[in-house]
Amino acid sequence: MMGNFHCKCEKKQVADNDEIENNQVLFSIGGIMEPSATLAGLKTYFKDSKNKIIEDYFTFLKFQSISSEPQYKEQLLNCVEWLKTYLDEMGFQVQIWPTQGHPVIFASFEKAGSSQPTLLIYNHYDVQPVDPLDLWHSPPFEPILKSGKVFARGAQDNKGQCYYILLALKALLLRDGTLPINIKLCIEGEEECGSAGLSQILPLRKGDLKADYLAVVDLGMEKPDKPAITLGTRGIVTMDLTVTGTHTDLHSGSHGGIAFNPIHALIKLLSLARDDYGKITIPGFYDNVKDLNENEKKQISLDFDVKKYQADFGAEATGGEQNYSVLERGWTRPTLEVNGINGGYSGDGFKTVIPAKATAKISCRLVPGQDPRIIGPLVADFFETHAPNGTKVKVHLHAGHGEALRADINSPVVAAFAKAYEEVFQTSCDYIFAGGSIPIITQLKDICGGEVVMLGLGLLSDCIHAPNEHFGVDRLEKGYLSAARAFENLRK
Repeated sequence: MMGNFHCKCEKKQVADNDEIENNQVLFSIGGIMEPSATLAGLKTYFKDSKNKIIEDYFTFLKFQSISSEPQYKEQLLNCVEWLKTYLDEMGFQVQIWPTQGHPVIFASFEKAGSSQPTLLIYNHYDVQPVDPLDLWHSPPFEPILKSGKVFARGAQDNKGQCYYILLALKALLLRDGTLPINIKLCIEGEEECGSAGLSQILPLRKGDLKADYLAVVDLGMEKPDKPAITLGTRGIVTMDLTVTGTHTDLHSGSHGGIAFNPIHALIKLLSLARDDYGKITIPGFYDNVKDLNENEKKQISLDFDVKKYQADFGAEATGGEQNYSVLERGWTRPTLEVNGINGGYSGDGFKTVIPAKATAKISCRLVPGQDPRIIGPLVADFFETHAPNGTKVKVHLHAGHGEALRADINSPVVAAFAKAYEEVFQTSCDYIFAGGSIPIITQLKDICGGEVVMLGLGLLSDCIHAPNEHFGVDRLEKGYLSAARAFENLRK
């Protein structure tokens, strides 16, 4: 694997024009990079500026930038303006790209010259809705620091991870007056609702976005003390399934046993879609899906603590295709999940009705070889053609689908971040996959033309998309340090 360094306390030689500030040297002992003088200086900056760093972080988090709800449009635009000012003051060339939805912030600092590579970094400033509000221990847009963790919507996903990238760039510019490589930033405002706006304008911005490498800083790691680089994400397609039985709700005494209940029909349809071992039974669903080979399995960390998972989430790891290991099921196999069901009466009392219709929201996570433009209609056709007699089934496919993505473990950008992680965390870097999806990334990678790395310091326990989202200040600092060192590692 890339990112391992072998020598016996061997001094690293650097060319004159590549000397690191103050002529510090790097040492490698037992395969792990020792902290450099550069790292020490970056740590000092964080310590000395911590109050201001936290203040700016809190300001970023206070914007109610919920992309899926129209009433927050002004808050989203205010957030954009704050980011623009922050980047302007750093010396970046900043453009606001309008879209059919929320604006995209594009910023560049390209003074390293043509001899140095260009890195495009992707983040997003929009956040998820905050419901259910009564489960929050503190107001979601009034950030609070408790026990070394910042609690707020967006604290991790993705404002926290976006902010430490900005902080790393700011620190290097304050120290050196320039950056070691050319940097481009693409910070969008619709990741949480499908990235439709950015997707639409990407072909028009190909020249602006051209880069040697693409870093997607919206991922995580399995353990707080063990950094990881993500080599793959799953794709996604989503849909609404509606089963209709009658023109109106019916009295269950008068019509029970006569009219086919749409909820029963919905249950039957959903049960038809998978077998007792978790395999999806829709014909053609697995066409072109390949298992990981043995070499690929050796490259990634597939260790999974079943007991810890159950303790953290109250869930047993029994979902998915039972003939695969837990993380193979969660990372490298496709799924069909029911994300919500609605139908009939659900109030506190009781109402004896056969509902006129029942609905379900369904998502399919996809792996390489599965095209969402093929899988979506395939699943829709399966449900529509298996409608129980006496009911009608209609499936609406949502826009914003995305394909699965894989990164090259041997690429220079993967090596640069792995080396930085090992120096900052003082341990080896894992290589993992992610079960989630970032639909825009495959398209962005194709447009920029560069090799991709996917990374981040998020943890499953950060409660992203849920009440009481949080992010540790220690990881904010480590993200900042790792990013700064990775930028320097990419310098030729």
